[in-house]
Amino acid sequence: MANIKTAISMQQSLFDKADTLAREMNISRSHLFVLALEDYLNRHQNMLLLDRINQAYSDEPDAADSSEKERLRLLSRMHRKAVDGTW
Repeated sequence: MANIKTAISMQQSLFDKADTLAREMNISRSHLFVLALEDYLNRHQNMLLLDRINQAYSDEPDAADSSEKERLRLLSRMHRKAVDGTW
């Protein structure tokens, strides 16, 4: 994959910290910035995925669907009996 050069602007204090960390890690500043951006993008993707999962599980059965509620109550009771005293 081709590498792209880019220029970024930042505060001197942030640059100094990045420069120090890159030297401590024995990597180039450029590689440090790539690692930081990859980490940020991964975290962002994980947050988006978590939001989608939370939205999917936020739906509860309708109040009119009493058979579904009863089934959930029964399953809950069965689960409680199965794990009672195991912890």
